[in-house]
Amino acid sequence: MATLLTDAELNTELAELPDWLREGDSISRTIELPSFPEAIEFVRRVADAAEQANHHPDIDIRWRKVTLVLSTHSAGGLTANDVSLARQIDLLTFDR
Repeated sequence: MATLLTDAELNTELAELPDWLREGDSISRTIELPSFPEAIEFVRRVADAAEQANHHPDIDIRWRKVTLVLSTHSAGGLTANDVSLARQIDLLTFDR
């Protein structure tokens, strides 16, 4: 089982992920894309990264806005898996 990050560890990690917000036991980010098809394509690329990591975000698509929420439910909070996938997602936003 993954180990929960301490508040200090999480704050350090989030300093390098400025677009992600902590909300209790999860982190989230909303990304607005130029069009609905581009939002769907972005989600497809996130799905590929999530499958490779075997760690899957909650995803909400609202027209051009995609909200991603990360938490390690089996550990009851935030772990290195969440931070790692958040970094991968950030890289995908720059690949557009």
